[in-house]
Amino acid sequence: MAGRPNWMLVDGSSMIFRAFFALPVTMTSPDGRPVNGVRGLLDRLASLLMTRHPRSLAVATDEDWRPAWRVKALPTYKSHRVAEPIPPQLAPQMPLIEAVLGAIGLNVIGAKDFEAEDVIASLVAKVETPIEIASGDRDLFALVRDRDVIVLYPEKGGLKEVDEAEIERRYGIPGRAYADFAILRGDPSDGLPGVPGIGEKTAAGMVRRYGGLDGMLAALNWSPEIVDYVKRARTVVAPVTNIELPPPQPGLPAKPADPEKLEKLTRELGIEASVGRLLAALAANA
Repeated sequence: MAGRPNWMLVDGSSMIFRAFFALPVTMTSPDGRPVNGVRGLLDRLASLLMTRHPRSLAVATDEDWRPAWRVKALPTYKSHRVAEPIPPQLAPQMPLIEAVLGAIGLNVIGAKDFEAEDVIASLVAKVETPIEIASGDRDLFALVRDRDVIVLYPEKGGLKEVDEAEIERRYGIPGRAYADFAILRGDPSDGLPGVPGIGEKTAAGMVRRYGGLDGMLAALNWSPEIVDYVKRARTVVAPVTNIELPPPQPGLPAKPADPEKLEKLTRELGIEASVGRLLAALAANA
């Protein structure tokens, strides 16, 4: 994306998990609490600000990491999250992260019964483009629109700019068809079994030929079981775009919203260096 984005929408849950696993749990506060997730997230936000220079930023949160309405439609949805819940060392860091970000004055937005991807998809429809989305969730590829919306996807070499050309290169489909493609092919990370006998290349070819699942449902003589799966999966996979959300505050805070609270949290958690980097990055871009 050429130029400076008007908005950076950060998948907070995705970034927190990556930050947590990238730093040792032995990174603790003066009173012995693990703070690797807190420090890692603050450092990553500072890096995003200094490399991407957004005019405004919002962090989306998972208020429900496995919404009941999605599980009801597709019981296998993200079933791995039941077997692999939030690590016990990370869970107590989540409210600390929100407290620090709130004291700094950043937009932190969640919605009851929804995931961060739904919050981001709903914000895309509300805020001014161009928009960059920082997330490791490929479901958000469906939001990509050249010159308006791209995804910064984490890979070994750093963040990859995923635009429509990149989605075409990777999968041979337009980005807006990614949800249909994933439903056909299956996706273990979302608990999607896929349609039996359809792999990645076949799924891409079907998307190109029929234009998406609507065309396939009209033209193909699928079994009742496959039709049922496809219809249920469609209600689950695509991020929700119409959540009622408070409008995020545009711009970046040049100074902390609650300096006393931030100073207290910074001292108690021993995160002076990370907070300092983020405040400096915010001031440089504000």
